[in-house]
Amino acid sequence: TDAGAPSAAPAPVAGAPAGKPAAPSQGLWQQMQAEIGSAACDSPSQCKTVAVGHKCCGRPESYAAWSTKSSDGAKLAKLAADYTAARKAENENSGMVSNCMMVQDPGTTCSAQRCVLLNGGAGLNVQ
Repeated sequence: TDAGAPSAAPAPVAGAPAGKPAAPSQGLWQQMQAEIGSAACDSPSQCKTVAVGHKCCGRPESYAAWSTKSSDGAKLAKLAADYTAARKAENENSGMVSNCMMVQDPGTTCSAQRCVLLNGGAGLNVQ
């Protein structure tokens, strides 16, 4: 994912082949996106990041921007933890390897009344 570019998920999750169920992480990712919603904000103090996904070495795949004004932080933290666990299991089951590059928390700001990752951040900015 290009740094700072909006994306559908922090890492590609392959579509399920015909006749097979979708990866568990896909549904959790959609639930996280729904909880984040538009990430509406009035000030930068309402904007936070949440680590999402799992690299094979244990680090997060990326970060998502969210707003304390429009999201339930406890619910989002639970969804992020469940998504991370699902991605870890998928990686282990597939034998996936990664570059284990550390992805820094980019921080957030309130721009045009939406929480967004600061420039150069890897992760999700909702559209």
